[in-house]
Amino acid sequence: MEQIQLIALRIKDLREITGLTAQEVAEKAGVPIAEYIAYETGTKDFSFSHLFNIAEVLGVDISDLLTGESPKLHGYVLTRAGKGLAFERRRQYHYQHLAYNFKDKKAEPFIVTVDEDEPGTVKQAHSHEGQEFDLVLRGMLRINLGGNELLLREGDSIYYDSALAHAMYAVGGECKFVAVVIK
Repeated sequence: MEQIQLIALRIKDLREITGLTAQEVAEKAGVPIAEYIAYETGTKDFSFSHLFNIAEVLGVDISDLLTGESPKLHGYVLTRAGKGLAFERRRQYHYQHLAYNFKDKKAEPFIVTVDEDEPGTVKQAHSHEGQEFDLVLRGMLRINLGGNELLLREGDSIYYDSALAHAMYAVGGECKFVAVVIK
């Protein structure tokens, strides 16, 4: 089964176990009901923000949805270069979760690689609970954040309230950055 189908199945199973309706999960996660149904049936790829919000509503770690297993490690977790849990959300975004198997995380750390965007590309902005920290490792990242447009270059960072709608664009080539989502 494709990764999207497996995640969709986990979401539906967890929703049914919690006794919530699709409408209730959609509302609490801030996802339009038609879009949520498409996620749950595996007919639409997930935005990270929506997947994160759905996991919160269902009371599970995002790793439960991505891997089907609950995190078990505590104390520390060491992730070697290039060895994080790789997954893709949308065609242009490539994620490596750096602490997917750490239990009771207060933050979700990722290495994110965004393919270069075509000039004039418009992405749907998303939001989620918590705060976020992004540090550009390579390339340039344009962020549309709550209606403001910001350009980050190598070494630049930004910390913001994730409730502000945000969309990210790679400018002038591929962009790689560290993203830490704080719950």
